[in-house]
Amino acid sequence: MATHTGGLTGTHEETGTGTATAVRPAAVRTRKLVRRFGDRNVLKELDLTVAPGEFTALLGRSGSGKSTLLRAVARLDHTVEGSGELTVTDRVSLSFQDSRLLPWLRVLDNVVLGLRGPEVRERGLTALAEVGLEGRDRSWPHELSGGEQQRAALARALVREPGLLLADEPFGALDALTRIKMHGLLRELYERHRPAVLLVTHDVDEAVELADRVLVLEDGRISVDLAVDLPTPRSRRDPRFQEYRDTLLTALGVTQPLARSEKKEAHVPQA
Repeated sequence: MATHTGGLTGTHEETGTGTATAVRPAAVRTRKLVRRFGDRNVLKELDLTVAPGEFTALLGRSGSGKSTLLRAVARLDHTVEGSGELTVTDRVSLSFQDSRLLPWLRVLDNVVLGLRGPEVRERGLTALAEVGLEGRDRSWPHELSGGEQQRAALARALVREPGLLLADEPFGALDALTRIKMHGLLRELYERHRPAVLLVTHDVDEAVELADRVLVLEDGRISVDLAVDLPTPRSRRDPRFQEYRDTLLTALGVTQPLARSEKKEAHVPQA
């Protein structure tokens, strides 16, 4: 596990009796995490534990602190003022809304960038095949569609076999049809590799469809921690899917209009 510097400390939480102790593993653990910009506290003594292999989605209104939390976990904000404890697994990969492929490198070279070893090329080719880009290893990034670029970005993230995948709205720039396909791909890859995932999204349906746990961040703290107990693949027509969706929308302050049948029932004249 790696600790965060710059006003933060990192710890292992231990349990046990007498002289015997055992470290309880976590992909992410924060305790009383504070992140401050000037006079404004964006994260306010936030406590969070993400277990190994757990798929967690993070929802919240704009300005609630979602990206601030993700950047802290990714160790990208060492100059930001803050305090508290933050411990993160060493093997972390990131996926952004923009694929961030380097235009002067071919697709395979983008996927294995920074890796060393005799089997790197084979690992990269296997990762590309997993995301449906077999045979595109020699292509340039500009020759790929937007969805294909995001597939390559996923291959780059997963070829490193991360213990934690941080995804900051990775499908936000895609069209609706491509986005649906990418949802299925991400869930399939998650089932195969089983990293812990922390997905930041504004899309409630996306959160319920993909994650097994959904958090709502409000005013710098977690206001809702909801376990999603649905089999995969998930159907948005499932009444339980709609129940989870309605619970999260209510937590986000979104009022749902009554369905036509509900309107009729609400206006039935009394005998």
